Amino acid sequence: MPGAVESLRAAAERIVLDPKYHDILAVVKAARNGAVYGIKVRFPHALVMIVLFRSGTAREKAALIFRATRTHARNLAKFATIYKLTCMVLKNFGATPGKEGPYDSFVAGLLGGYLVFGQRTRTGRISSVNQQIVVYIFARVVLALAHLAVKPGHGLPGVSEPHRSAVISHYAWPLFASLSWASVMHLFKWHAPELQSGLRSSMTYIYANCDEWDGLRTLLWHNK
Repeated sequence: MPGAVESLRAAAERIVLDPKYHDILAVVKAARNGAVYGIKVRFPHALVMIVLFRSGTAREKAALIFRATRTHARNLAKFATIYKLTCMVLKNFGATPGKEGPYDSFVAGLLGGYLVFGQRTRTGRISSVNQQIVVYIFARVVLALAHLAVKPGHGLPGVSEPHRSAVISHYAWPLFASLSWASVMHLFKWHAPELQSGLRSSMTYIYANCDEWDGLRTLLWHNK
């Protein structure tokens, strides 16, 4: 029996190390990594946000944490699978078979983003977990494009000239941070329902609930 197990293990090792299986196994590992990363990121976030800012029994809160974690892990795994599969297909059946095209990653991301994160639920809603993931990605894309715009040799004409690029880079972040916080505080004050629910709950806790207390206990220890 031990010999048979060892033979199976050796055969499996040969398969996973065989270059001809590399691309399809990369899809499998991408799905695995997407699921694991989704669990690692979402579970602690959901645990803190739901325990602190959601009402309900412990069982109801546990169910919400589980659903949020499952959705995040599942969707990252699905996106990773679609993305890697699409890249593999484009690489092998594209204009230059065997060679990656310059826009393969864009096309694969477009397809995966639409199929996984661009869909609504059965009730017509947009998943709050998907909203958070997409907004996070969007913010990082905007920051990256802003850096690229002033990068000497790669950015936009005029602003990417070395001296001008250095000046813009120095002052851009304080301006961006100030305008971001000014905008979110204005929206929270006058158009709070339009903000994402998790952000709205956090801001309500910090900036609205601080105006209410009925004694020392609710001033310093309990919020209400």
